[in-house]
Amino acid sequence: MHPTRVSVSVTALTSRERAHKSLRAPILQECLFVASHSNLDLGEYLPYLINRVGSALVVDFGRSTLARHRLSIAMWRVLAALSSDDGQRQIDLAVMTSIDVSTLSRVITRLARMGLVTRTRSATNSREVVVRLTGKGAAALARLIPRAIAAERRAIAGVPARDLAVVRRSLRRMYENLAGSSSG
Repeated sequence: MHPTRVSVSVTALTSRERAHKSLRAPILQECLFVASHSNLDLGEYLPYLINRVGSALVVDFGRSTLARHRLSIAMWRVLAALSSDDGQRQIDLAVMTSIDVSTLSRVITRLARMGLVTRTRSATNSREVVVRLTGKGAAALARLIPRAIAAERRAIAGVPARDLAVVRRSLRRMYENLAGSSSG
């Protein structure tokens, strides 16, 4: 990182602090610590830490559970999204699962071939496709969800509930920040 880029990062963080009064000084100082070095400290760099945890969860859950069911992580995300809100439009599933629309179409085709979901035209708009779980899909979820929860519990073991609430709230906010910036 060039020294001028460091000062730009620091200025951007300072502006963000003014724009978002909820950002606390200790958090800002920690961010400045990461940005103030000419080398990036991955152990303090939030995108790296998030990716590292996510990758470990994917490997753990993918190998221990999904592989036995011939499911990918993308397929799991679609099934999980349908578990809490069955009968979703394909475009809404794309947003909920953060899967590109064309990739999602292929994922849903595979799930339909496996007999886990159905895909039908919307009754209100013939251009929209609605995806629903089948009985076989619901049965698969009944076996998968407890294993997903167990994987999450292994990951969060030893982390106080109060800290987990802050992490969840913070991750949702970070996503909102990034999703909002990518649309404009």
